[in-house]
Amino acid sequence: MNLHEQVDLIAHIPLFSSLPALELERLAGTLRRCEFMPGSVMIREGERDEHFFILLEGEVEVIKALDTPDERLLGIYPGGTMFGEMSIFNPEGTHTASVRARLASQVLEMTRNDFDLLLRRNPHLSYETVRVLSKRLEESENATIIDLREKNYQLARAYQELQEAQEQLIIKEKLEKELDIAREIQKSILPDTLPHLDGFDVAALSIPARAVGGDYYDFIPLGRDRFGLVVGDACDKGIPAALFINLTNSLVHVEAQRNPSPEAALRLVNKHLLEMNRSGMFVCMLYGIINLQGQFDYSRAGHPHPMILDADQRRVLTGSGAGMPLGILDEIQLDSHTETVQPGGMLVIYSDGLCEALDESGEEFGDERLLAELATISHLPAAQICSELWSEVQKFNGSQPQSDDFTVIVIKRMK
Repeated sequence: MNLHEQVDLIAHIPLFSSLPALELERLAGTLRRCEFMPGSVMIREGERDEHFFILLEGEVEVIKALDTPDERLLGIYPGGTMFGEMSIFNPEGTHTASVRARLASQVLEMTRNDFDLLLRRNPHLSYETVRVLSKRLEESENATIIDLREKNYQLARAYQELQEAQEQLIIKEKLEKELDIAREIQKSILPDTLPHLDGFDVAALSIPARAVGGDYYDFIPLGRDRFGLVVGDACDKGIPAALFINLTNSLVHVEAQRNPSPEAALRLVNKHLLEMNRSGMFVCMLYGIINLQGQFDYSRAGHPHPMILDADQRRVLTGSGAGMPLGILDEIQLDSHTETVQPGGMLVIYSDGLCEALDESGEEFGDERLLAELATISHLPAAQICSELWSEVQKFNGSQPQSDDFTVIVIKRMK
């Protein structure tokens, strides 16, 4: 297969179909080419690595529980197929199934580093990644259901009760694995470390209402004397919200580096979401920049107001505008302000899962209760303040289940 044929084949892979011609040629020319003989195991379930393959020629089979009594063939795939990419999205780098060559096969190998560089050159590819992953999960689920129906048909008379129990067990296991993948995607978005700014104590806490939530927070390094901080809340929960937040987070990071103004950055993120998002989802967000002098420039897109306290723990009034969520309209209204966190003061940014938490009578936790609680615990370190707020919300909920994701960032300025 020559270079032109490789480019044409890569262009027909859904994940890469939107890439420009020069990028396709770069992939075809730089990715390492490998060959596998029939029967060779190219990927083994449970093993860790950081690469996946694009099948140029040949034929492969995807197998679950290879070389065990429970071995199951999930599918046979011809040239033009991409496989092994789930290890890239899983921070642990483990594969969820084995792949074996049925015929002599030639592949292009893409590493995690190759993929990261490709995303940086083509930020819009984040949405295609989400779309392909969602489709792959759907196809896998459909294949499992078809397989189970066939087994049920064959064993219906003799083992009906046993088969029904087995079906439920397998479906539960599959859903748990899919949730594990989505949970790892969401965890990979949250920062591993907190930013350091001389004279400030910074902490954050996020508790999803389900196994996978729609909230996220992040810190964006913008130099030695300032950093960006963002809190987002997708319109849904679970796997769709986690994937949508992953896309949004990539866009925010790109535009935050390009634009010194939080408002300008959010307007461009909104533009990208409208171009790339066909799911009808949207996200409420606050993005701001804080510096050594305590100056906090921020812009809100339908997100709750930040809570800013002065040195005497009195609330500093901010603007009253609402702002509009990202991903709905071209002409978007944002609420933008500049405030100052005084020495001895505090900045608290939170999602609506805090103040809109409900008790057993349906009453909300509310801003006033939050303000009173902050006045009581303001002497504590920022990390402990986050924990105390979560504890108070749980007490307030009583026997009520957590109805929404809880996310809070606390930034204290030392005196």
